[in-house]
Amino acid sequence: MPTTSVQLYSVRDAVAEDLDGAVARLAEIGLEQVEPYAFHERTEEYQRAFAAAGVTAPSGHAPVITSDGPEAIFDAAATLGIATVIDPYIPAEHWQTAEQVAELAERVNHLATLAAERGLEFGYHNHSWELSTRIEGRHALEVFVGYLAPEVVLEVDTYWTGVGGADTPALLATLGDRVRLIHVKDGTLDGDVSKQQPAGSGEAGVGAVLAAAPQATRVIEFDAYAGDVFDGIAQSLAWLKENDR
Repeated sequence: MPTTSVQLYSVRDAVAEDLDGAVARLAEIGLEQVEPYAFHERTEEYQRAFAAAGVTAPSGHAPVITSDGPEAIFDAAATLGIATVIDPYIPAEHWQTAEQVAELAERVNHLATLAAERGLEFGYHNHSWELSTRIEGRHALEVFVGYLAPEVVLEVDTYWTGVGGADTPALLATLGDRVRLIHVKDGTLDGDVSKQQPAGSGEAGVGAVLAAAPQATRVIEFDAYAGDVFDGIAQSLAWLKENDR
């Protein structure tokens, strides 16, 4: 089975209430890796919680692209052992034209150079609008990738690509080895996150998605979940263990 992690945003309420307890509970479920968000704001707390639970954080999310101090974020990543830093969000209005996308890619390429100076990789995580927006007949995300330096990586959110209208397995095949991580989530592809479900029980076609990105780390995530999200994560992990080979 490929490497599996979990995005801590899934359990953000529990993290806000008791970071150590939330991480410990994920470890008890059987997860050995986690993907923290805004890790530069709570670096020492994350470090303590990860050590206590015996988990590692190979990747992490932070708003690097818009930061006035990206070096400090990369330094925090290095402290936590995060090798791949992902910016998870640039709003839809910045993806409307080829010129905007080229400018964004130029910024990302510069940040990847800063990351490499610290032995880190840098990349981007999509939502739906980078796919639903078309530029000269292509997904805006594909246009963006055309401007990226080879060392920039991608974390493809395979739920949001579907919501955005992409053929996710075909997209993953096109993007190839640049895709280092994928967010694994399921549900209805109308974008209603309250209907998200454990992997394998929705409309996202998770099996075909996994097959199209065999090299990518699987990161379980829920934007929302109607039940106990820890139970949802456990169900997703069990499904991956059974079906992702």
